[in-house]
Amino acid sequence: MGGMRNIAVVGALSTLMVGATVVCGTAASAAPNVTPQGVCGKAYKTVNSVPVGSLGTVYLTYNATNGKNCVATIRANPGTAKEMATYIYVPDTDEWAGDSGNYTSYAGPAYVYGKGHCVSWGGSIANVYVSVDNSNCAARVEHRVTEIR
Repeated sequence: MGGMRNIAVVGALSTLMVGATVVCGTAASAAPNVTPQGVCGKAYKTVNSVPVGSLGTVYLTYNATNGKNCVATIRANPGTAKEMATYIYVPDTDEWAGDSGNYTSYAGPAYVYGKGHCVSWGGSIANVYVSVDNSNCAARVEHRVTEIR
């Protein structure tokens, strides 16, 4: 099943970046009132976020102890499972991670080592897709895109 999930994650990352539909996974359930730290871990501090329309938010978090970033897409109103995805990519190292599927509360966590690197990240809920490129870089300006399909 791990291989199937990895294929779904690769598909989700690719489709979020080129504008096709998100690959569906298995249904998951989570408690309401989910936080980025509840998904990624208590040591992860929120460093950036982007709204997914009115449906929720994608959070970028960072753990200064291990140098890892984590992303999670969290719904504003958990409920019936919807297609959701989250991803993170480090262009300098070509490392990426993601998660996609039909979820009731959140997609993720997805972790990459990002200390000293720019990151690109984003996610989706239903038909609303967001992406942030060149994020959390001292000298670069990030680029945000929201699409409704």
